[in-house]
Amino acid sequence: MRKSIYTLFAMVAISFSAVAQEAQKAEAVDPNAPEIVFEKEVHDFGTIPYGGNGTYDFKFSNSGKSPLIITNARGSCGCTVPKWPKEPVAKGQSGSINVQYDTKRPGPFTKTVTISSNAKTANKVLTIKGNVEAAETTEDQTPVKKESAASPMEKSR
Repeated sequence: MRKSIYTLFAMVAISFSAVAQEAQKAEAVDPNAPEIVFEKEVHDFGTIPYGGNGTYDFKFSNSGKSPLIITNARGSCGCTVPKWPKEPVAKGQSGSINVQYDTKRPGPFTKTVTISSNAKTANKVLTIKGNVEAAETTEDQTPVKKESAASPMEKSR
């Protein structure tokens, strides 16, 4: 009986400790911290041809009171490659994060990019989605690049 009372007491103490730490984190937010605001956080490519353009720029601004520093941008897989500004973004200024998806992977996709910064919200998640059409294939099932609609002059060359 005595063991269960001690165990219960220990569990309650641990719970209160965790809640107190969360409250301290909430209070520790710098009121002058930068704030990253994206025009949109989800981009739907719709249907993309195999090997087509899978690039999108997520535009953002710093609506905080101090410079925004993006420390990392990480794609959810190797097929999603982000590029972000390495220099600080001053208050009131804008920038963009370029995300490129490998469109040589047919089928539907939903991928994320996690942005880490010194903003009030330290981590933001951006999402890209769409559907890559299957590649055209020959009789022996090797992929064939689709021809563009060339003019008759170009076809005769």
